[in-house]
Amino acid sequence: MSLKNDLDNLKQKGLAQIQEVDSTKVLNDIRVSLLGKKGPITNVLRGMKDLSAEERPKVGAFANEVRDTLTEAIEAKKDELQAQVLNKKLQEETIDVTLPGRPVSVGTSHVLSQVMDNIEELFIGMGYQVVDGPEVEEDHYNFEMMNMPKDHPARDMQDTFYITQNVLMRTHTSPVQARTLEKHDFSKGPLKMISPGRVYRRDTDDATHSHQFHQIEGLVVDKHITMADLKGTLEVLARHFFGEDREIRLRPSYFPFTEPSVEVDVSCFNCNGEGCAVCKHTGWIEVLGAGMVHPNVIKNAGVDPEVYGGFAFGLGPDRFAMLKYGIDDIRQFYLNDIRFLHQFKVED
Repeated sequence: MSLKNDLDNLKQKGLAQIQEVDSTKVLNDIRVSLLGKKGPITNVLRGMKDLSAEERPKVGAFANEVRDTLTEAIEAKKDELQAQVLNKKLQEETIDVTLPGRPVSVGTSHVLSQVMDNIEELFIGMGYQVVDGPEVEEDHYNFEMMNMPKDHPARDMQDTFYITQNVLMRTHTSPVQARTLEKHDFSKGPLKMISPGRVYRRDTDDATHSHQFHQIEGLVVDKHITMADLKGTLEVLARHFFGEDREIRLRPSYFPFTEPSVEVDVSCFNCNGEGCAVCKHTGWIEVLGAGMVHPNVIKNAGVDPEVYGGFAFGLGPDRFAMLKYGIDDIRQFYLNDIRFLHQFKVED
């Protein structure tokens, strides 16, 4: 039974070595030296050929027991060493929960969204509906329904992005008005709507121009609508957005979809009409275009222009924001400069 004694001695020696190990690298070296193919257990077992048939299975079984004992001891020691490493890391990387946290910056709506929401809320309060429409539009609704047939010279006023001969990127939000007027049931009451959204024109981007910008157009159609109704509505808008003491004036102009047409000026909110650089020393600032809906536009929508009339207006939220906040470059709205946008952060 000398082989069995040798195996028992190897087990005791191996267990002692395992207990003294202080690193996983050394532990792995011991595992290889004890249990590897060239290890002492394998060498001892080579002498089994000299044992009797009765002793051989007993020694073999004991050898497997020794191997299992050493393997379990190595795994247990490995878990112990890994736990020690983890505990050491946790101690070294302890978080001081008494330190103040870093503030998380909360976003806010874009200044143009704020301007458009502000105007929408005003008109909703006046009984208007807010109507959206497609940005990829048909020529029929963008131009022809708005009193601009294919050979009309007014089309030259708007340089258009065409997708096909009859499909384009809308140049104004007027086609939304045309679509809505076409479907409106006047037996249920007048049509009062605004149509905010993005519009597109082939233009060279600079401080005051952009190939993509925003519009809010308004339309009221009913019986007995007059220019006085238009002026009163625009006065409410100007005083709501630019200040309660603002005045407006209407100047004759031309738009193919309104007749008569007017340009609308508001008294300068910087100098109160006395004259300054903002109003170019005139006391007035041009803010939007408007007019009485052209009879052809009403007729094109299938409505009798002898019975119904109305007014329409169109404003640029980009221009409104530039005027109100003194912004001198329209490109600031699209550059996503946090320093610029943070100036218009809405506080709770």
